[in-house]
Amino acid sequence: MRVKSVAVLGTILTGCPGSPCALAQEQWPSRPMRIVVPSGSGSGSDIFARTLAQRLTERLGKQVVVENRTGAGNMIGYEFAARSPPDGYTILSAVSTLAIHPVTYKKVSYDAMRDFDPVSHTANLPNLLVVHPALPLRSVKDLIALAKARPGELLYASAGHGTSPHLSIELLTSMTGARFVHVPYKSGPPGLTDLMAGQVQLMATALNYLRPHVLGGRLRALGVTTAKRVGAMPDTPTIAESGLPGYESVQWYSLFVPAKTPRAIIDRLNREVVTWLRLPDVIERNTADGNELVGSTPEELAALLRNETAKWAKVAKAAGLKPE
Repeated sequence: MRVKSVAVLGTILTGCPGSPCALAQEQWPSRPMRIVVPSGSGSGSDIFARTLAQRLTERLGKQVVVENRTGAGNMIGYEFAARSPPDGYTILSAVSTLAIHPVTYKKVSYDAMRDFDPVSHTANLPNLLVVHPALPLRSVKDLIALAKARPGELLYASAGHGTSPHLSIELLTSMTGARFVHVPYKSGPPGLTDLMAGQVQLMATALNYLRPHVLGGRLRALGVTTAKRVGAMPDTPTIAESGLPGYESVQWYSLFVPAKTPRAIIDRLNREVVTWLRLPDVIERNTADGNELVGSTPEELAALLRNETAKWAKVAKAAGLKPE
């Protein structure tokens, strides 16, 4: 009788509607977990998620694996996570596209506000605008001049329609009138492969992903998309200071879980993630990559999602983008 009373009391205190919810919280995690990454293996978000998975494995005592679900500009991964059981065993590593898709696609099979519960905003990442080194370009001004002289000839790769790499270039287009041809890929890595092979001429995606190739001479950096220069590449100017004041396009990484996941699980995940983001070695490694670590409450992440959705709706309208 005493055991039953304690269980009932636990149910009341946790706010769960019935004993199965309380039981799930008490036992969680009892089996392996997965972090769903909507981009390809080797991408910036994939690398970040794999590092986090190692940390959660150590802290929670159960294996946490990364599961890549790519395609449709990240929508395949988002839909998969949205349809997963809200039991704490599926975590979504979302990027900025979660806020962009509602304005760039006619049909989105999930509602980010309705189908996900926020856990924590983890990081902001600058995009880096790069070109193939065979192009005789040394600055953003050179790129704009060439694009205007050869309209519709320069091809740019992205991780898919409606992704941050896509809108970073479209923002450039809307502010300058320069015209490029968009070549969307299922994820960033195939686009990067074609860029280094000279099949496309430029790309703007996560700095931590492109930086090694710039340092190795396989790509040439023209500018960063943040409002201020990045410590990881201090000699690379911002696009804003290269003649486009007000230009800014930043990717963000955040963690979500399927809607109706027990709040006790969300709070535990939030504590573990925020603690991880405060570790000196994590800060040092990410600062070297140009990442700005955040760590937020679930409520702060919910506000970010709302604000970002409104922002990119305005950008898409200004750029004349039509939902696909």
